[in-house]
Formats: sequence, structure tokens, C-alpha cells
Amino acid sequence: MLATPAALHGQSEATLKDHFEGKSVKVKIAMPGTEDGVDIYPGAEKPLDFSRHATRLKDNGTAIKAGDEAMVTKIKVKSKLIEFQLDGGGYGTLGDETSTTVPVTVATKTKHEENLEDQLERESDAARRREIKEELDDLEEERERENARNRASVASAEETRKSNIRQRRLEGGSRFNIRYANGVPPEALTPDAIKAALAAYVDFPGPFAQEAPHEGLPVGTDAAPRAGSSALPTKGMLEAEVDQILGKPERTSDRMEGRLKVTTRVYRAPAGQVTAEFVEGVLIRYTMTSN
Repeated sequence: MLATPAALHGQSEATLKDHFEGKSVKVKIAMPGTEDGVDIYPGAEKPLDFSRHATRLKDNGTAIKAGDEAMVTKIKVKSKLIEFQLDGGGYGTLGDETSTTVPVTVATKTKHEENLEDQLERESDAARRREIKEELDDLEEERERENARNRASVASAEETRKSNIRQRRLEGGSRFNIRYANGVPPEALTPDAIKAALAAYVDFPGPFAQEAPHEGLPVGTDAAPRAGSSALPTKGMLEAEVDQILGKPERTSDRMEGRLKVTTRVYRAPAGQVTAEFVEGVLIRYTMTSN
């Protein structure tokens, strides 16, 4: 009996994943570039707190604009909310670099400077004391100049890091958090209930319910592309979906950006060479070079 709610959530989450993940929707409101996303409280007098929503947009930028199409990349059922993640779910998840702080290296006294200070304490000759004091002043000024250069370098590095994070926020997607104060009720764990909760904020295309889920689609399959897709991929697609459209990549490489693993896959398409970049298996950008 104690395991029944957990089992129900697990089964319902699987059903929701099969129905939504890998498919595209059109959002009706701007969505912030953060994992905090948009909080929705079904049944409340005001399901969306527009003041909080505006603050998140201002602080994090707009990752998905009103009217944009976005892919449902993940559905996650938790004890008091259902996450409806789009185009990667929003920047700030585990592994995303969020700190803009760069440590400052401080120039310390050299051994020579410390020896001169010891000599100054022991020296009784006024002329010699003056020479030592002048040399110490020169060394201290040089240390301060080095510290000033370090602070300037750190400030520049922090601005660059802020700019990179801002850009990644705009490319990391967003999410709806469908929240229930007393826990997610069983009746909320159906595709129709999700659509009803998000109806004011998301358009679900007409053939949505008839589309076959793409979860588990094998790489290189000959299955037809998803309904409404073009001959080129769109941001938010999974690796398997891009492979489905463009075929197996000619080459693949990985690199680290902070703690993020970025995978680059190069494809040969009829229109030219397509170079696609994925983060955690989700397409974030691509470029095409014509034949």
C-alpha cells in the first residue's frame, strides 16, 4: 500500500513521457532562460504570478519567445510538481556554470623584500636606512601595479564569463513547473490534464495526439521524420532525431566548456555540410556550409 503512490507516479510519468517528449509545441508567452522557468498553479485564482514571471525574464533574458516553437525535451513528475521542459529545460541545471566570480591573484612580498625589512629594523645609519626605505617603497609600488593589473584582468574575465552565461541562458531553453500545494493528484497525471493546465500558455498542434513518440528511436533508422519537420534540424532536437533527418554523422568530437560536455557532430546533407552542437544530447545550435 505504501508503494502504490510511487508506482502510480512512475507509471504516469512514463505515459506522459511517451505522449509529450520529442514533440513540438508553440508557446504563447515569453519564457525565461533559467531552470526556474514558469510556475503554474492549476485551479488558483491567478495560476501565473506575472510579477515573478517578469522578474525572471528581466534577470535571465528570454530563452523562448512568444510564438516560438519548442521541443518537449523532458517530463518529470515530482512530489508537488510536474516539470514540462522545453528545448533543454532552462540554464542552471546540474553541470551548468552559473558563477561569474574569477579569483584574484594577489602579489605577495618577495624574499628580497622581507630581507630588506629585516635590514631596515637593524640598520642604524641614517643614509643607509634611507636607501633601504626607498627600495622598499619601489618594491611596494611594483606589487600594487601588479595587483592592479590582476584586478583589471579579473574584471575582464568576469565580464566575459557573464556574457557567455547570458548567451547560454538564451540557448538553454526553459520549462513550465505545474505546481500543486498538497502534492500532485492522480487526476493531474494524464496528457489531457497537462494540456488543460498549460492551455493558456501553450498551443498543442492538431496532430499532436496522433504523433508517434520518438523516445528510443534508434540512430540511423529509416523511419520518416516527425510530422511538420523540414529537411534540416531545429534547436532542441535530440541527437537521435537529428540523425534520423541527416543520417549518421561523418565525425564526432567532444569538448568541455566549464563543466558542460559539448558534442560536435558533422553531417553531410544534400544542401551541404551541417555542423551541429549538442549539450546533454540536446541540439543547441548548428551551422551549414553549402556544397
